Amino acid sequence: MAKHNLTVLNEFILMGITDKPELQAPLFGLFLIIYLISVVGNLGMIVLTKVDARLQTPMYFFLRHLAFTDLGYSTTIGPKMLVSFFLEENTISYYLCATQGAFYMIFIISELFILTAMSYDRYMAICNPLLYPVIMSQKVCQVLVAIPYLYSIFVSLFVTVKIFSSFFCGYNVVNHFYCDCLPLLSLLCSNTHEIELMILIFSVFDVISSLLIVLVSYLLILVAIVRMNSAEGRLKAFSTCGSHLTVATVFYGTLIFMYVQPESSHSFDTDKVASIFYTLIIPMLNPLIYSLRNKDVKYALHRIWKKICNTFS
Repeated sequence: MAKHNLTVLNEFILMGITDKPELQAPLFGLFLIIYLISVVGNLGMIVLTKVDARLQTPMYFFLRHLAFTDLGYSTTIGPKMLVSFFLEENTISYYLCATQGAFYMIFIISELFILTAMSYDRYMAICNPLLYPVIMSQKVCQVLVAIPYLYSIFVSLFVTVKIFSSFFCGYNVVNHFYCDCLPLLSLLCSNTHEIELMILIFSVFDVISSLLIVLVSYLLILVAIVRMNSAEGRLKAFSTCGSHLTVATVFYGTLIFMYVQPESSHSFDTDKVASIFYTLIIPMLNPLIYSLRNKDVKYALHRIWKKICNTFS
């Protein structure tokens, strides 16, 4: 009977980003602006790469899905976090907590492997330009994004079911601003070694396998660039890869910091800072990096804007 009572949790209390009242309003304003830029930027990228005929290439196909995953996990976390700044006790229901954690994992793992697919796409475009249109066909591109989505759903459901089918103690305060798996583990009464090991194995496999593909792709790209005779060609290749490499470095760095380390090394305060980077900052930066520095996207925006103006004039 006592064991049953330990599992009767209707809700969790999220500690949020800070408990200092004087920081609530400034942080709300800052994160609201960041989230709105992220939503507008990623939605704009999704629409633009879908409707503009000149952006129907593999590179922009992957960018569209990158924008979708950015929008997905920032929206899974952002609105609830923003509301928390106005609540004395930031609660989340048991099932909503499980749902938030599950969707967060789906989008974050998908983004990891979509970034990997993008590095392979850049490798094919620079190192095998003649074969590129044949190898990177529409069907291949669809498979390269379908597999990450299916795999991420499997991992997410597996981890979420494992955690939420375990026994929770009466203490229901989550030391985070969303329902991440690591803070939830500290609330379990049952032995967590199996779940911790499982999360570590998935995390190491996901990060190392995808990072290895990215590193090999860029090593081959670097060799190809060095061998180019044209300075203009080298500059174009560098500019094409620079944005993706920057985003990938920040994204992989924060994930490694968060998950691929022993639990004893974790500090939830530093984890919160790292989480802010990849749940709010990176989704805001990605559309800015990939669109504002890209001439094709700028021209597409200009064409769409002219069409809108002509429609209403």
